[in-house]
Amino acid sequence: MKFAVWPSMNDPWAETLAIARHAEATGWDGVYYADHFMPNDADVSAPVGECWTTLAALAAAVPRIRIGPLVTGNTYRHPAVLAKMAATVDIISGGRLVLGLGAGWQENEHRAYGIEFSTVGGRLSRLEEACHVITSLFANRRTTFAGRYYQLTDAPLEPKPVQSPVPLLIGGGGEQRTLRIAARYANEWNVWGTPEVLARKGQILDRYCEDLGRDPRTIRRSAQALLVMTDDRSVIERVRASGRPVLGGTGPELRALVEQYAEAGVNELIIPGFTIGRTLEEKLATLDRFNEEVITRVSRE
Repeated sequence: MKFAVWPSMNDPWAETLAIARHAEATGWDGVYYADHFMPNDADVSAPVGECWTTLAALAAAVPRIRIGPLVTGNTYRHPAVLAKMAATVDIISGGRLVLGLGAGWQENEHRAYGIEFSTVGGRLSRLEEACHVITSLFANRRTTFAGRYYQLTDAPLEPKPVQSPVPLLIGGGGEQRTLRIAARYANEWNVWGTPEVLARKGQILDRYCEDLGRDPRTIRRSAQALLVMTDDRSVIERVRASGRPVLGGTGPELRALVEQYAEAGVNELIIPGFTIGRTLEEKLATLDRFNEEVITRVSRE
């Protein structure tokens, strides 16, 4: 099992950098960053960092660990432009990028910035075409593609990324189309969920892979849940009321939950920064406690 951190996009840059550097120095495996432009709330005045410029800075400033968007909204950038950006960040990092990609879902930022939102089906169709475009640009000297949404003519992408291929992570749990797209194109797949959700959806992904003649084991699986390290059940239930899955409890309880994720086929567990503290000191202390009480002991066991 690998473990990664996911600093909040609302954190100041200096704090994001401090968390990423601390994670690298204390043995974590990766750091992710959300791709949004504003909060998904009635009040959109809170500061939000831009994903890909942040990733480029982290690629240069933080060694060893993997970095990536969780996940890039496909609607925000033409896939050929995104491929160029991703190749450059992979080069800056020395080959440590994970290219997380999803269909896009946050309607308010599409409306505010005049970006076409389309329907769920339209966004998923664009995602499928984008996966074809990006993987072709990474692999081939030139790409020509005549899709419904994207068209390329003898398009180059140079320099190529360090990794061949750059891991393409598809984010989302839609069982009719998203998992089919992941089965065809993804090197990795990610979704919010409990171990039960990951096990069930993972089986669906496996069946789609088998339909394509692909070994399901060639797709790594990752998941995230809100971390609440406490023995106060009322605190855990308050966080669970948000609707998000929760990784909650004492050290031994959390180790048991991590083992359940592993049994469900999860290769990487990602810890969001949303519930681990208000100040930088509190956040680092929580990460260190989780590292000491869970990660190192799970690894030893």
